[in-house]
Amino acid sequence: MNHNFGKWALDMADQSPPRRPRTLNDARTEAEAAFKKVTAKVPDAVPRTTAVPGIKEQVTLRIDQDVLEFFQDGGPGWQDRINEALRKAAGK
Repeated sequence: MNHNFGKWALDMADQSPPRRPRTLNDARTEAEAAFKKVTAKVPDAVPRTTAVPGIKEQVTLRIDQDVLEFFQDGGPGWQDRINEALRKAAGK
């Protein structure tokens, strides 16, 4: 076994330049740099195609109780009436 290795390691440690104490700003800069390296740019969302008339999509929508009652008071077809009112409000 080489007993000089321990002495060599201590000599090498003495030759390295002294490290300056870390400050909060240094730690923050290092953390931000590390974060930038591991984060990838999110790809752009795939553009949605325009809606085809007549094809409906199921959604969950919160509507004030009085507004819902207004459309439901007309009986069956209240969802179609809400859809028609929304189309009109959207200028379609």
